[in-house]
Amino acid sequence: MIDLARKKLANDDFEIKGKIYAFDSSTIDLCLSVFWWASFRKTKGGIKLHTLYDITTQIPAFVHITAASVHDVNAMDVIPYETEAYYIFDRGYVDFERLYHITTLSAFFVVRAKANLKFNRMYSNKVNRQSGLICDQIGKLSGFYVSKDYPEKLRRIKFYDAESNRYFVYLTNNMELTAEEVVLLYKNRWQVELFFKWIKQHLKIKAFWGTSENAVRIQIYSAIIAYCLVAIVGKELKIERSTYEILQILGISLLDKTSINELLTNTDYKNIKELNYNQLSLSLS
Repeated sequence: MIDLARKKLANDDFEIKGKIYAFDSSTIDLCLSVFWWASFRKTKGGIKLHTLYDITTQIPAFVHITAASVHDVNAMDVIPYETEAYYIFDRGYVDFERLYHITTLSAFFVVRAKANLKFNRMYSNKVNRQSGLICDQIGKLSGFYVSKDYPEKLRRIKFYDAESNRYFVYLTNNMELTAEEVVLLYKNRWQVELFFKWIKQHLKIKAFWGTSENAVRIQIYSAIIAYCLVAIVGKELKIERSTYEILQILGISLLDKTSINELLTNTDYKNIKELNYNQLSLSLS
């Protein structure tokens, strides 16, 4: 179903061409006394939903469910990497041995750097400071162990977001994109966060009907299938409604014999807007 949805929604609208993925995880808390198999802490249970989200199609390309105790970087080992694709990570995924593995596969990554990064600048590229860029540097890692884990050159980009009054430092192995494009890639990482919020709020995976591990997995996979089906319906019928509105209309019209196209087009459903999350501002001029 995921493959079908991605094919249906394939497009070339994004400013940066190619396959672009954001990878992150979301923890689903569970009551340990009920979900005894999902041990997390002494008095708390939970699972993690590790998701590789296709930015261009707005569809999850890969989903991996683990115990909540599994560290995020371990899930990087099961990502089905593709040559020439872009992978966007938050700083919780800074593991230079794993990032170097992406480089050896001729793929690209953009990751937010940690504060204790040891980086030796070799030379700098010119930047447009009016766009918020502070520097665009090429260099190598200088720590003893990390320099062995990632022995090749890296690109370090520092960006100031005026709206939030914060500085962000990004690392990438791509030397061809402009610094503005690298910042734009990371900005779109938030789409996977919106996916997590959307699926938790609207597809009810915070409360489970069954208590076994298999029952929980089935309900999560069912929610993702529903998400893909709704996206396909909206695309095929060219419906000018949000995925949430389509889902709600179908939910209240299960016994209605009206055709889906007419139902989704004519139903006077209250327009509920999705939550807006502050993004980094970036001027490409």
